[in-house]
Amino acid sequence: MDTPERKKEKSLTAGLVILILVIVLLSLLGFFLLEPKPEWIQGQAEAVQVRVSGKLPGRIAEFRVEEGQFVHKGDTLVRIFSSDAEAKLMQATAMENVYKAQNQKVDNGSRIEVINAAYDMWQKAVAGLEIARKSYDRMQSLYDKGVVSAQKRDEAEAAYKSMQATESAARSQYEMAKKGAQSEDKEAAAAMVEMARSGVAQVESVLADSYLTAPVDGEISDIFPNEGELVGQGAPIMNVLDLDRMWVTFHVREDRLKDFTMGGELQAVIPALGDKEVTLKIYYIKDMGSYAVWRATKVTGQYDAKTFQIKARPVEPVENLRPGMSVLIKEN
Repeated sequence: MDTPERKKEKSLTAGLVILILVIVLLSLLGFFLLEPKPEWIQGQAEAVQVRVSGKLPGRIAEFRVEEGQFVHKGDTLVRIFSSDAEAKLMQATAMENVYKAQNQKVDNGSRIEVINAAYDMWQKAVAGLEIARKSYDRMQSLYDKGVVSAQKRDEAEAAYKSMQATESAARSQYEMAKKGAQSEDKEAAAAMVEMARSGVAQVESVLADSYLTAPVDGEISDIFPNEGELVGQGAPIMNVLDLDRMWVTFHVREDRLKDFTMGGELQAVIPALGDKEVTLKIYYIKDMGSYAVWRATKVTGQYDAKTFQIKARPVEPVENLRPGMSVLIKEN
């Protein structure tokens, strides 16, 4: 039989063994739980967005597309109506007809009616020139005071110079009518007709921009104005998303740049596509400047690390990849 001392010794031994086993189990558990997990660098898919804008200021008359619609290059997207441009076309056409008639009169010879008509046209141009001069002087004065923009002043100056040219041409027509049609006069009249035609062509070229077309194949991502709203010259109307030109942007601290080299390939996954694995090729590396510097927390032993922007394209097209999707890279 075991004595009480023997039983006590066995109990202590068993307790010691159990304690050792618990320590071993805790050590193994800590080893597996505390093993450093791999870090991921997160990027974002992006695509080229082509902005659609026109040189014709006016009102949105009609949209031919809607957001999310795929379009082909050359498809009509929107129609813009400009009453000012239409009026300018009528004015330019009328001036062309006037100069054509004047040219015909020169060819037919100078009659008293021709001379009187030329004089009346000249006086009309003189009156228009005076009005244009006053308007320009007024705009210049307002511009000097900072009331109107330089564009308004420039428009008034252009109108003034245009009327100067018109008055000069009308005066030449009148002088020519008085002197009779000579070869030089006929050439001048023909030149005025050509000038009027060029004015019509210029307005027509602007009106041709009333129909805006798709610059590339792509998807309509954004439409900014609503139908019926006014848009200015060069104002953005919509964006066309070119899904054939996509890339992924990462922001990487410089102490992690060892695996990112120009022309190098990266293995990445896309969570939104079921952790689809893709291969990316780096084509752009650039530091983001002082505003994106990671400041060291210690005075010694660390340094301020810059952040670099890295862009990489998929080696092969990735089906269903959309701008804004997250793309992950596992650090080695």
